[in-house]
Amino acid sequence: MTPLLQGIKVIDLTTVIMGPFATAQLGALGADVIKVEAPVGDNVRHIAPMKTPGMGAGYLNANRNKRAITLDLKQPAARAALDKLLEGADVFVTNMRRQAALKLGLDVATLTERHPNLIHCAAIGFGRDGPYENDAAYDDVVQALSGFAAVNANERDEPRFVPQIIVDKLSGMFIVEGVLAALLHRERTGKAVPFEVPMFETASYFLMTEHLQGQTHQPPIGPPGYARLLNPFRKPYRTKDGFIACLPYIDKHWKRMLPLIGREDVLEEPWFQTTTERSKRVRDLYEMVDIAMPSRTTEEWLRLLREADIPCGRVNTLDSLFDDPHLTATGFWKEHDHPSEGPLKIPDHPLTWQLPEEPERHAPLPGENTVEILRESGIDQAEINALLASNAAIGVE
Repeated sequence: MTPLLQGIKVIDLTTVIMGPFATAQLGALGADVIKVEAPVGDNVRHIAPMKTPGMGAGYLNANRNKRAITLDLKQPAARAALDKLLEGADVFVTNMRRQAALKLGLDVATLTERHPNLIHCAAIGFGRDGPYENDAAYDDVVQALSGFAAVNANERDEPRFVPQIIVDKLSGMFIVEGVLAALLHRERTGKAVPFEVPMFETASYFLMTEHLQGQTHQPPIGPPGYARLLNPFRKPYRTKDGFIACLPYIDKHWKRMLPLIGREDVLEEPWFQTTTERSKRVRDLYEMVDIAMPSRTTEEWLRLLREADIPCGRVNTLDSLFDDPHLTATGFWKEHDHPSEGPLKIPDHPLTWQLPEEPERHAPLPGENTVEILRESGIDQAEINALLASNAAIGVE
């Protein structure tokens, strides 16, 4: 954990992955992140595998560097307690649908009036004023709508989901971007600006950066879709004993690659001489590579390609990633002791800073910090006792 955001308090009223992933990044940068959960807890707490009930592996990975408070926001006393938390907070992140936020008085208009210095980020499914505005959104739905599933189609042209919750995590990174920009703006101007991060628009923006292609110009000069990426021969190539990733890309790469695969003849082709013309034949070039790769082992190819300075790499599995020599050498895999789960393997945060690191916070137990957070918010002990007795707040003294 790096103390760059030390002194910034973030109230995290989010569940599943998009919001929790984002606030975990803010926590890794030193912010004090307070996770507010309903009595049932974040749904991801209850998804196997787990050693302890309510402490699923997915929850542990997405909620490091946070404290936790349990509030039943259906009760007025709990909503009042949340309001006290917000009085001392810098950032409030939610991922509830607009109707639910309005019902709880957590909509933008109400929050801006009550807490003018609070930066409110609403992580939502869809932007305003469209027909999907109030629809429920999950990663799979947005992968389908945004084109992710279509560009990942198999050889039978059947759309497929990317096998990770890529839209949730991508949207989470845009939440972080927005929070950091809003904090800087407030520092410079004294004004807190609320903002929304819609999953559908975020995924579409991300995907179409390279796939807009000929539709960039108006009128269009060609179809959408980046041909190199949609090429069926852009794939891990089968070698004599496994698979390898190989990407000859610029002029010097191809001029070194073609002799390695026995296709020196292509070097003299007119269409090969410029990047523009060569890009029109990229399918043919990739197919040549695909045909040649089974002639050597993965290690033989890695040696030859690295000698030629052509980008390449072995194909790791989820299991072999733990033994990757680079990740091992850089200390990417850390061990962390959790109070209920014992030793945990965790990936290190990818950003490195020339600053002293501080110990990570463990992913909190349900209501682990309820009482201390209520006290910090200025709620007296008698009121805390009343909240606990009524189960408006749940925690341990």
